[in-house]
Amino acid sequence: MKSKLLNSLLAWIVLAIIAGYVCSLFFPDWLARVFVTFNGLFSNFLGFFVPVLIFALIAPAIAGLGKGAGKWLGVTAGVAYGSTIISGLIAWGTATVLYPIFLNDGLVTSVDDPSEGGLEPFFSVEMPAPFPVMAALLLSFVIGVAMTAVPSRTMHQVLDELNAVILKVVTSFVIPLLPIYIFGTFLSLGMNDNFGSTIAAFGTVLVLSIVMTLVIVLLLYIIAGVIAGVNPFVALKNMLPAYFTALGTSSSAATIPVTYASTLKNKVDEDVAGFVVPLCATIHLSGSMMKIMLYALAIVFMGGLDVTSPQILGFMLLLGIMMIAAPGVPGGAIMAAVGLLQANLGFDESMVSLMIAAYIVVDSFGTAANVTGDGAIALIINKFAAGKIKSTSLDYADANAEPSTPANTEANAEAAR
Repeated sequence: MKSKLLNSLLAWIVLAIIAGYVCSLFFPDWLARVFVTFNGLFSNFLGFFVPVLIFALIAPAIAGLGKGAGKWLGVTAGVAYGSTIISGLIAWGTATVLYPIFLNDGLVTSVDDPSEGGLEPFFSVEMPAPFPVMAALLLSFVIGVAMTAVPSRTMHQVLDELNAVILKVVTSFVIPLLPIYIFGTFLSLGMNDNFGSTIAAFGTVLVLSIVMTLVIVLLLYIIAGVIAGVNPFVALKNMLPAYFTALGTSSSAATIPVTYASTLKNKVDEDVAGFVVPLCATIHLSGSMMKIMLYALAIVFMGGLDVTSPQILGFMLLLGIMMIAAPGVPGGAIMAAVGLLQANLGFDESMVSLMIAAYIVVDSFGTAANVTGDGAIALIINKFAAGKIKSTSLDYADANAEPSTPANTEANAEAAR
């Protein structure tokens, strides 16, 4: 059941990407604006829903860890941050070797924001989130860890039932609409007047960043394969639905259900996957780090900026933390980096504008690398934590999963304690 659903979703996503670009060649503006309007509404809904989704997944997972919750939180966070920093170091080394060959020193151009020049929706509806994503993450930690120390059958039952309700929304509403959303995204990109100009102005670095996000994903799976004792190429193949979903949504958080289901195909324990995947969706940003470092160092080189190695290292270490403040939001990582670009690297407004434009053009490739890498981290954590984490997560891939009832949620809560 899981495999059929994932393969079907992957096929629809690939079809949506191709159809979006093809239809952008001949669709009239009024018809394209219909999909742009849908995308605006769906994107606003995701902005509202994602914080609730994160809380509903992570809080019960941490609560089910028992008194060792702090240990596995720390291990997972350490692995995720380490992966992000290693990605930055590889980007730094790549730029040092290749930029003197492929780029012209002292040649920096600015381009228009690629989000401008696109089609406008017919209307929009604001859907404010009940709380920010970071607040959802912190609240999940606080409540989940506290519940490991204070037995509460009622709280376990509430979180179990909230988990079941939120997952029903995911399987019955969010996932079926993802292909339409992805179609609209690529349709809009194809009809955007400024998209091509950004590619032309920063083309070499854009292509290099895409290639290097694929390299970092492959490296993560080779490392995970060695540690977990699995075939890294088979494991990576099983994560393709998550990769292509993220490619279309540009949101790690919105891709959580597909990432989870893909991770289960790699025989990761359900409880480990239910804990690691939603957590890493907000803290693991190796793909985003790769792109931002490559773009920033390209501008440093082309602009002839006097930036020292300690400044670059400090920028990278702080960036790995700052990006967590804007998870799950398309383009959020680069917006979180703007202050650091100006303070640590001395970027002016035109350089920041070029960074933002270049990042947004291929934002989805960094996001796809982030979420696919989450599966590799899950394999690593599973090697050591399988059977030691007992969460209440359900199967995202099965839309017909049995909903929680007062009887079985009470049993689950009792088992978790």
